[in-house]
Amino acid sequence: MLESKYLQENIENIKKLMNIPTLSHFETKSLGKLLRLSKIKQYEDGELIISEGDLDPWLFFLLSGKVRISKEGIDIAAIERTGEIFGEMRIITSLSRSASVYAIGNTVCLAVDTTAKDRLTGEDEISQFLLLLYKVFAEFVAMRLRLTSEELVIAKKKVQRLSEGNN
Repeated sequence: MLESKYLQENIENIKKLMNIPTLSHFETKSLGKLLRLSKIKQYEDGELIISEGDLDPWLFFLLSGKVRISKEGIDIAAIERTGEIFGEMRIITSLSRSASVYAIGNTVCLAVDTTAKDRLTGEDEISQFLLLLYKVFAEFVAMRLRLTSEELVIAKKKVQRLSEGNN
């Protein structure tokens, strides 16, 4: 893994973040805050990004490439859309990582250090920023829950057909 230093809050970096669909509705000021908490992390094919059971503080935005999510050694999902978030469940619940995440091909992520709030100034500034970040989390969690529900219905129908065929 290659890792940058914490990013600088400048207009060039803010413009780059504005091109990420997930972050396009953030205000310039909020994107600047995000930059101060972020690093660019680059991974090679097959490299571990998140390890199931860990307690690390990183939240990831996919910038390029693709990742696969695996739980107990079983692949459960893949993420390939620019700007998609992963690693958010650990931040929301404060529990250990529920799954592992691996790079597929060369993968680049914006990694946000959620424990680096000391890099922000002012209690109100921190609260507003965290509120925006949690709104983005909520949108992604709702979308993933909807997809999971659809997959569960398909699996239950398949099980029902199989059990009816054995009777």
